[in-house]
Amino acid sequence: MAKTAHGTTEIEFPKFPDYTQYFSDYSRMFGDFGKMFANGKAPAVDFEAMASLQRKNVEAMVAANRMAIEGCQAVFQRQADLVRELADEFLSVNKALVSAGSPEDKFAKQATVCKQAFEGTMSNVREFATMMQKTGNEAADVISKRVVENFDEAQAIFAAKMPKKTAA
Repeated sequence: MAKTAHGTTEIEFPKFPDYTQYFSDYSRMFGDFGKMFANGKAPAVDFEAMASLQRKNVEAMVAANRMAIEGCQAVFQRQADLVRELADEFLSVNKALVSAGSPEDKFAKQATVCKQAFEGTMSNVREFATMMQKTGNEAADVISKRVVENFDEAQAIFAAKMPKKTAA
């Protein structure tokens, strides 16, 4: 915005783009598409094969999601079991710390308990990471396999509709 000599502000309105380039690009891209329907003939597309292809894609996604959900449920179940184990362990450690005699004995017992707790926590973290990685890999394998099959099936569908080239 620019200020005039009188201290008022002039409003600069936005410039509108020239859409002729957009329209020419659109016409060029979809002009080739329109040639497929020349002389009132539509290209032969096997809609049943395309529907079957999409049905298989949906089935693969459902299977991958099921695997992911089952993996998450396994992790949650393991976490619940771990919480129960830790609650029982906490009670036993608390009794052991209270019953320890001298302050030196209590300190030594605390150090041992802390070391065991740290090692147990790291073991649990590794276990959960392995469980989640396994779940993710299994789900990704299902999807990856389906994508490769999808390309092969689509290629076969369209190859069957293409006119055969004869050797001259």
